[in-house]
Amino acid sequence: MTIRLLIVDDDPLVRAGLSFMLGGAEDITIVGEGADGSEVPALVDRLAPDVVLMDIRMPAVDGLTATEELRSRPGAPEVVVLTTFHADEQVLRALRAGAAGFVLKDTAPAEIVAAVRRVAAGDPVLSPAVTRQLMSHVAGPDATPRQRPRRATARERLAPLAGREREVAVAVGQGRSNAEIAAALYMSVPTVKTHVSRILAKLDLNNRVQIALLVHDAGLLDLPDGEGGA
Repeated sequence: MTIRLLIVDDDPLVRAGLSFMLGGAEDITIVGEGADGSEVPALVDRLAPDVVLMDIRMPAVDGLTATEELRSRPGAPEVVVLTTFHADEQVLRALRAGAAGFVLKDTAPAEIVAAVRRVAAGDPVLSPAVTRQLMSHVAGPDATPRQRPRRATARERLAPLAGREREVAVAVGQGRSNAEIAAALYMSVPTVKTHVSRILAKLDLNNRVQIALLVHDAGLLDLPDGEGGA
């Protein structure tokens, strides 16, 4: 399968470098480039990319707003955000909006190519370690007044999950792989995958990174066995 890729970055040198690097992969076709988030809707409609590589900081419409708008559309392409930061609130916002992950602008070329391939195949490009690092930049165990509304909303969203699904969701939030979850909860890996798929469907989420962030927002990682009320 050929992956159709759209590159959006306000720096023409960055766009040129990414196009040269990614265009050399036999299974990736650069279908177009954009210089601002405001161009994304029209480019996506016209070019039908499978993946959008999106810069965060752009002058008119930033990559976060563009990602939120794009991922709210049915049949939207996957989005990988480009950033110069390892972890910050902006990256978290992009992931909550439905981005499949992020790559640093100084990432080795082979890793960026691999990230595009993984996202096109439906896998997020965040390792469990990176997920934990991201979540360490948001609310701690004791929610502040500013964070309490988010915590209550997150717990309300998780309410539809059955007991076993809730356990799996918490394990995903802890950054565990499917194999690690299977061992901890005494179930098979295919069963874990089934639970994760059901969780995504019930909660209307795009990937397991969003599950992890929602569980973290709910404060369940700080409670024994993920239990606790609102």
